[in-house]
Amino acid sequence: MTAMLVRRLLQVPLILLVIYTVTFTLAWWLPGNPLDKPEGRRPDPAVQDAMKAQYNLDDPLKFYVSYLDQASGVAWLRGDSRKVFNLGPCLQYEDWSVNELIGGALPVSIVLGMVALVFALAIGLVSGIIGAVRPGSWMDVATLLVALVGISLPSFVIGTALLIVFAVWFEFVHVAHWGSPRDLILPALTLSLPFAAYIARLTRLGMIDVLQSDFIRTARAKGVSETRIVLRHALKVAFLPVLSYLGPAAAYVMTGSFVVEKVFNVPGLGQHFVNSVLNKDLFVIMGIVLTYSTMLVLFNLAVDVMYRWVDPRIQLA
Repeated sequence: MTAMLVRRLLQVPLILLVIYTVTFTLAWWLPGNPLDKPEGRRPDPAVQDAMKAQYNLDDPLKFYVSYLDQASGVAWLRGDSRKVFNLGPCLQYEDWSVNELIGGALPVSIVLGMVALVFALAIGLVSGIIGAVRPGSWMDVATLLVALVGISLPSFVIGTALLIVFAVWFEFVHVAHWGSPRDLILPALTLSLPFAAYIARLTRLGMIDVLQSDFIRTARAKGVSETRIVLRHALKVAFLPVLSYLGPAAAYVMTGSFVVEKVFNVPGLGQHFVNSVLNKDLFVIMGIVLTYSTMLVLFNLAVDVMYRWVDPRIQLA
């Protein structure tokens, strides 16, 4: 276990370096100039030239090296930076740094993602168990239909439909409003449905296979109740594929869906990323991508560790 953790942690910097290189290459060639936008900051030409010289915005190689030096913490170790991971300034928003931007938006996306993940697990596991216990029944068909809809429909269609029904027709929530716990329900539900659909399918297939196993027949022969068999024995084994899927899914929902945050006007990380791409704000693009990538790698590592906890027979090495 310890050797696996050390080996995987040593791989993290290399993975992030590859992601950083690919993202930088794509972002550098985006058209546009964040310092010359009608809706953003428009400093004088002399100030623009000074900012380009200071941040190496005219030299891709120098920008690549200098930003990596600051963002990786190497500059902090040398004593050249006050921040451990300095993600740079926001080019579009004056007097804002990327660290401050992410620090204010990431908690919102994390809360939204946590609620969405709870919804996805609750809906997916219940639907999968119902479908596995009664395969071929009308409840099984209904859960499969809901799962198919959840997978097929894009988030902006589901979100718009929920807004029309619960915000316009029933006036249960406000349109494009954020500030109360009730405003969290619809975006979290919209964000959770595709994941709930996958979890339902994985749970159903895993449960059907496990319920036909020899140890389940032995438990039934010993007189163990069906509820205990399903929830205590079968679900624990069938949950392994779901647990594997939760790694990237958790990272995705924790950082928030860009489309869902736009539809519901959630002030999370997704809105800032969309705006940074439209405005070619290199510092924000790189900072958010590195934040998201780090979370994705660490969540996948956590899933591998939990595998051993759920099923000690699995050899992580």
